[in-house]
Amino acid sequence: MEADFWVRFGALIIDSIFIGILIAIVSYMITGGTNDESVKSILRFLYSLLLPIFWGGYTVGKRLCGIKIRKVDDQTPPGLGTMFLRNVFAGLIYTLTLGIGVIISAFMVGMRLDRRAIHDFIAGTEVVHNK
Repeated sequence: MEADFWVRFGALIIDSIFIGILIAIVSYMITGGTNDESVKSILRFLYSLLLPIFWGGYTVGKRLCGIKIRKVDDQTPPGLGTMFLRNVFAGLIYTLTLGIGVIISAFMVGMRLDRRAIHDFIAGTEVVHNK
């Protein structure tokens, strides 16, 4: 069963809080407290790219909300290429559309029966409830 907008949004909020705390700690340890935004950006990118690969489609927020990312074609967890498409390529599209793509994606998740956003179509993924 596909995850609806509010469950995905809740997972995003949890991830934002969790990653904010984690990144603040790790960034402080790496930079010695210089508050370097480039280090924080790299850590955020690595979290969103790599954690779903190594943790079977989950991030902390998705795990707590009972949802995960999987490939549509074979229902397996995403790999590096899939997550690269989902995060980097889709992120470029969202940036180039000046955020309009993000709004369209939110409506897609809220209104489509398959609950897939633009980044899901680009990467061939879906976000589903655990079974």
